[in-house]
Amino acid sequence: MMSPSKENLYKRQVILPEIGLSGQQKLSEAKIAIIGCGGLGSAVAVYLAASGVGHIHLIDFDKIDLTNLHRQVFYTLDDVGKPKAKMLSEHILKISPFVELTYSQDSIIKSTIHNELNDSSIIIDCTDSLATKYLLNDFCVVSDKVLVYGSLYKHDGYVATFNFNAKGKQTANLRDAFPAIPAKHIPSCAEIGTLNTIVGLIAMMQANEVIKIITNTGIPLINQILIYNSMENTQFIMKIKAGFSKERIQEIYSKEEYFDAHCEVQENDLLISAGELKKRKADEKLQIISVIENIETELPFEVNLRIPSSKFDLTAFDLSLKKDIIVVCLKGISSYRVTKIIKTQFPQARVYSLKNGIENY
Repeated sequence: MMSPSKENLYKRQVILPEIGLSGQQKLSEAKIAIIGCGGLGSAVAVYLAASGVGHIHLIDFDKIDLTNLHRQVFYTLDDVGKPKAKMLSEHILKISPFVELTYSQDSIIKSTIHNELNDSSIIIDCTDSLATKYLLNDFCVVSDKVLVYGSLYKHDGYVATFNFNAKGKQTANLRDAFPAIPAKHIPSCAEIGTLNTIVGLIAMMQANEVIKIITNTGIPLINQILIYNSMENTQFIMKIKAGFSKERIQEIYSKEEYFDAHCEVQENDLLISAGELKKRKADEKLQIISVIENIETELPFEVNLRIPSSKFDLTAFDLSLKKDIIVVCLKGISSYRVTKIIKTQFPQARVYSLKNGIENY
């Protein structure tokens, strides 16, 4: 096995006058945390490790799925079913022997966030959970940490640097652009789809922000959000002003639960297994509803109704209380949310969510 020296490994980077030996030393001493090891996080982690960032903490509770591979290109077919954080760490150590790398396979939640992120000075948001994005934002404001934000929606990507100390003043944060967690369900990439190229582009922009911040070069994306559209190759800068004070966010942080449906413990009484549905799918007493965002998605069985979860409205269809209602989606998250809505409105209804979704049917 080759034993490279730092001098040779980072030679092409060190000769840049903006980096030099001093900049490379700053990268080596930096401590960062990457939350989410999917399309954004895996690329961000690999590129920052390869650039010489010395201390990286990875956080992701999920396992690699076959449908991930088109955009999570540092995983292989042999990795399917294995923990993302663990497999990503193994890949990084093969190419970046000088990185001190740790990882967690737990969800990032309010009760654990301090222990997970306290040692890192830069936090990189590569998640697809709105609740988690606000949790990370508020924690960073309260804890005086920089947050490098990344997000995706179909063909669009969003990147920004939040809560940066510019001449003694903290710059804008996520709440200055979007004050509250949206009450309406916003579809994730798993539900609405995404191109792998936009994922890679935004990941590189996030990694670039981190390098600029650590080495104190260039101009960070502060007090603005860069929005990139991959279909038209256009960039739009949404300028924002710092308005939410640390004290105000501290107050929000003390009260907000940052609930994420992905981390919710689902009630067995509201679930139906794939095996049970396979036995009963031809039963005339079933009313099957798909709440997958793309109503053209091919399903392994016939359904009675297709309605995107983001547009779900109880008044939009005839609810037959004489039938068992089965709600399905790709991963079993949106379907469970809709199931709870129906059950709350009609406690007598026999309504169930397909456990773990169509992807595991």
